[in-house]
Amino acid sequence: MQHAAGAPLPPNGPGASAWEAQHSGQLGPPPPQGWAGPGPHQAPVPPSGPHQAPVPSGPHQTPMPPSPDTTGHVQLPPGGPVPLPIPTVPPAESGTGSATLAVLLIGPAGAGKTTVARHWASSRRVPTAHVSLDDVREWVCSGFADPQSGWNDQSEAQYRLARRTCGFAARNFLANGISCILDDAVFPDRPVVGLGGWKRHVGPGLLPVVLLPGLEIVLERNAERSGNRRLSDEEVAGIHGRMAGWYGSGLPIIDNSKYDVETTARILDDVLARALTSPPAW
Repeated sequence: MQHAAGAPLPPNGPGASAWEAQHSGQLGPPPPQGWAGPGPHQAPVPPSGPHQAPVPSGPHQTPMPPSPDTTGHVQLPPGGPVPLPIPTVPPAESGTGSATLAVLLIGPAGAGKTTVARHWASSRRVPTAHVSLDDVREWVCSGFADPQSGWNDQSEAQYRLARRTCGFAARNFLANGISCILDDAVFPDRPVVGLGGWKRHVGPGLLPVVLLPGLEIVLERNAERSGNRRLSDEEVAGIHGRMAGWYGSGLPIIDNSKYDVETTARILDDVLARALTSPPAW
């Protein structure tokens, strides 16, 4: 017998229980008498057998959220101040070798410090980063305080901010085992915002070296510049004259008037090797 929808009607009599078990999806014996099924707050038991839903396990488990102290999968160590280097004697003719160090290359506009710093960082056998103050300063796009338009509080504030940013970057590179060379036109007559400021931002282990070619070389190189990095001849001459105050300061000075970039970088490495042996007092 069938009902109107075409489904078979349950039989009456002794075969009724078997029929109900077959058409209810129950594969085992009927539940014990008195069992009323799961209560209103009880989760039903999942079916067993080949139709059982897989339980995720192993690599398919829901990943734990990343720790707030990590960036991706790399744990960054804290970037503390760079300590004074321990006096060591590098192997002969090896320069700075594999030493991890922080360098500040000082020089007037047109001295070639950015080019020399980049070449020195690129030619080392160990990881070394170059951080240029001018590059970081020009991260400011809208509202950039161009000193060519006049030195004021805003341009001074942006220079200070760029120096702090460079110092923070150097400390983090060094904390991860990467040497760092920075370049800036630091004046000897402004210790608070000059060398003293760099010492506060990076640490007492910073090794300063002055790059100071002759005035005619600086004027020639400045003439090849463009944009806001090209200064007037009067400004270049004034900056170069103030840089002469580094003579007698105790800092190593390289006159690269007659040296190409590769030679100057090699001399810089030799100067730094001597500074590792006997750190300068500044």
